[in-house]
Amino acid sequence: MSGGDSVMMSNQARLVYMANQIARNLEGTGHDDAAKAVADHIASFWDPRMRAQISALQEAGDAGLSPAADAAITLLRERGAPPPQSRATLFNSVDEAGHSDAG
Repeated sequence: MSGGDSVMMSNQARLVYMANQIARNLEGTGHDDAAKAVADHIASFWDPRMRAQISALQEAGDAGLSPAADAAITLLRERGAPPPQSRATLFNSVDEAGHSDAG
């Protein structure tokens, strides 16, 4: 699009985009570790409604998730959140205000 037009992404498409982006950033760790890290990140930082929506999209079929993101959503649905996979999610599990890896 040109002339200042903006492309609006649906909420569903944005969730898939974000999950795939997280997976892309972690894919260098190998498929299984990336899937666990993506699942950990989503469980730690995504709102429960977002997690429910992406799970429903995946169950409906062809959500457009990358292999690691798809495996992460399956892992969350079948086994729940894995133990912390990074310092950011370990920090987030501490009983303190904020609960964010930003900053």
